[in-house]
Amino acid sequence: MSYKHLTLEERYHIQAYKEAGYKQNKIAEQLGVNPSTISRELQKNSSKVYKRYTAAKADKVASDRRMYASRKSNRKLDKKLKKIITEYILEDWSPEQISARLKLTKSIDISFVRIYQFIEQDKQEGGDLYTHLRFHHTGHRRAKYGSKSKGKIKDRVSISQRDEIVDEKSRIGDWEIDTIVGANQKGAITTVVERVTSLTRISIPTTKKAIDIENETIRIMSPLKDKIHTITSDNGLEFSNHKNISQALDYQHYFCHPYSSWERGLNEYTNGLIRQYIPKGSSFDNITSEYIKMIEDKLNNRPRKALDWKTPNEAFYGLEMAA
Repeated sequence: MSYKHLTLEERYHIQAYKEAGYKQNKIAEQLGVNPSTISRELQKNSSKVYKRYTAAKADKVASDRRMYASRKSNRKLDKKLKKIITEYILEDWSPEQISARLKLTKSIDISFVRIYQFIEQDKQEGGDLYTHLRFHHTGHRRAKYGSKSKGKIKDRVSISQRDEIVDEKSRIGDWEIDTIVGANQKGAITTVVERVTSLTRISIPTTKKAIDIENETIRIMSPLKDKIHTITSDNGLEFSNHKNISQALDYQHYFCHPYSSWERGLNEYTNGLIRQYIPKGSSFDNITSEYIKMIEDKLNNRPRKALDWKTPNEAFYGLEMAA
């Protein structure tokens, strides 16, 4: 194994493993990368101020470094190309996503560095395109320790009993579920993400009561009932009604080991993406179903590097790549 560039999802895994006390060699083994990749990542992309590693900050540091190191950035942007790029930015696509899709669907070869430069120029001229960059307002992420795991969930089935095929990611239909909690620990939004394609379903805000999580999960997942094999959650008591949900949707529910957020790494990563639209500490009082649908559409129609620049919708439903 040689050194490789890490994705943001992989960086969330590294953060979770590190907070759990894993050594670098063990983290490398879990991610299937060379130990030097982990060593270099922690050395170069950890916060020099806080002396700790956080996935979002590390990804931003790495992205900035690649941007300034690149030399393929002098392409002239004509009016038509600026318009196309602007439309993608307004859909909250990252410069890397825009660059890749332009090359694949329109045979336009422009580096993501040049797109960053276009956004920076727009900002200097008073524009607001920069506000659509995912981490322009990212704050310091605190480690989460399992306060949600207090109490006992009846008929809980451990992730250790889950079929190996789920880890192999060789089929569509294995999901991860979590909640995003509102300001002052009031309210919850349920998020469910498919492990292979990253297709995401998001509920409207509810209380954190198990019955509300049950009802919303069944509502948002029922249209996809025939494409659900498993759903995996943490040990929060909001998932106490898991048997009702699994019976309604005909799937097997599994629970992660306590304090093991990396076992739902994709869900953690997806919740981070949702925080672009619902920042940490936000009240859910004025969030409408229309706004939730907008977020869901944004995420499911955004190309992903892990999907060879297909969108989750394209990958999940077997659609052709749209220009």
